[in-house]
Amino acid sequence: MNQRAATPAWWTLSLFVLSVAPAIAQPALPLSRIRLPEGFRIEIYSRRLDGARSMTFGKEGTLFVGTRKEGKVYAVVDRDRDGVGDVVYTLATGLNEPNGVAFKDGHLYVQEISRLLRFDNIEKHLDAPPRPKVISRDFPSDAHHGWKFIAFGPDGLLYVPVGAPCNICVRRERIYATITRLDPDKGGQPEIFAEGIRNTVGFDWHPKTRELWFTENGRDWLGDDLPPDELNHAPRPGMHFGYPACYGKGNPDPEFGRGKDCSQFTPPVLELPAHVAALGMRFYTGKMFPKEFQNQIFIAEHGSWNRTVPVGYRVTLVRLEGNRAVRYEPFATGWLQGREAWGRPVDVQVAPDGSLLVSDDKAGVIYRISYKAPASEVPEGRVGEND
Repeated sequence: MNQRAATPAWWTLSLFVLSVAPAIAQPALPLSRIRLPEGFRIEIYSRRLDGARSMTFGKEGTLFVGTRKEGKVYAVVDRDRDGVGDVVYTLATGLNEPNGVAFKDGHLYVQEISRLLRFDNIEKHLDAPPRPKVISRDFPSDAHHGWKFIAFGPDGLLYVPVGAPCNICVRRERIYATITRLDPDKGGQPEIFAEGIRNTVGFDWHPKTRELWFTENGRDWLGDDLPPDELNHAPRPGMHFGYPACYGKGNPDPEFGRGKDCSQFTPPVLELPAHVAALGMRFYTGKMFPKEFQNQIFIAEHGSWNRTVPVGYRVTLVRLEGNRAVRYEPFATGWLQGREAWGRPVDVQVAPDGSLLVSDDKAGVIYRISYKAPASEVPEGRVGEND
């Protein structure tokens, strides 16, 4: 493994070339245990990404990856476009849970717990990244649910959630339990777009309607089967999704919902199983998968931490008809074996070639799920598009 370091500072830079010697090779992961629909295949896209979480692509095809406690931000480059990351750059270390990464106009935005940073013209400087600029310091510093997923919306604004700083509570500051948005070029206080959201670590906009959809994690300590995690739809600003008073489709919380009318809040499109920890979600917009996957939702379920029987640890698929969820089904399973998990999916990202990338902060890798039509489905006289 080759490694180079920049001038010591509060951040460091290192370059890892993935032609590593066998003596320091990572143990092989049991990918044969992953179950996928027919025609799909899972492989390792990139290794040695300790704590890999949220992902975003740059204009030139660089995959940027955030982390939490590792404090690192990575860049993965597939130089020969063969579906395997060739080089991993560590762009920064020592950050405060830099989970959120977003890319716009050549710049990489990185969200710490309370600060928004920007690395200018980053794809031109992967081997010597510039010192980041601090764009905002206007987010709370609470560590509980303080890590953030971020993404630019169709309106050009950056959407940044602020989780509840507790399992369940009421805080006077309105910014908690919300999704906010801001113009990073202008700065200023973030605007609240939606509220009553305990904690979301994944959202996306429908490719046709351009409306926001997001996952939400329910509270703990109501038993193994309550409350549900949620898939929500926010077609306009100003909507309230019930937290802390109500959860699911009109259910009052036993502590904070007494005397509350849950009908005044927006219910979820879909109740997900309790404690699956639904995190990253994306609409599938690629062309590699069969047509029935187009504009459907993939969700990374990180997995339960205190349920009697563990659940989650998988990637699921939500099939939509208009704005209705008509089916919820497993797509990739096998990270959970009995009561033990060897991997934990965090985020999903559609790659430029139409494959689906999945980050795993436990195994420290990114997987690539691809599709090739079975021979029986390829029309006579044609070869599969990946041949």
